[in-house]
Amino acid sequence: MRAQLWQIVEAENLAEARDIVTSTSWAVFLAQLADNTPLGFVEAHLRDYAEGAGSSPVGYLEGWYVRADHRRKGIGAALVGAAEQWAQTRGCVEMGSDTQLGNAVSAAAHARLGYGETERLICFLKRLDSAPQQ
Repeated sequence: MRAQLWQIVEAENLAEARDIVTSTSWAVFLAQLADNTPLGFVEAHLRDYAEGAGSSPVGYLEGWYVRADHRRKGIGAALVGAAEQWAQTRGCVEMGSDTQLGNAVSAAAHARLGYGETERLICFLKRLDSAPQQ
């Protein structure tokens, strides 16, 4: 499911997952059927800072995914609730998250769970080597 969410190659996916499960500043919550079929997950992280936050540390939804055939059934809300509870037990009073500007489905899901937009961000990158700019 991580690879579907971020569309990353298997080696990168496994390396990131390994780092997450060995860290105390991360938590992963998984929703599954009785037969262990995975339905969705949330990866939460303790950050020192999040855009718009007035406290630190801040719980942060780093990844949130529910299989398309199981969306709008409360699974995502339950996963986010577990992440929020985890963050609260670690002293957080705020929870942050983000999505890409064009991801209206994710923005609507966040809004349904009480998340308010704090700012919009456009990221830039410039290569500093001798390769031609595109």
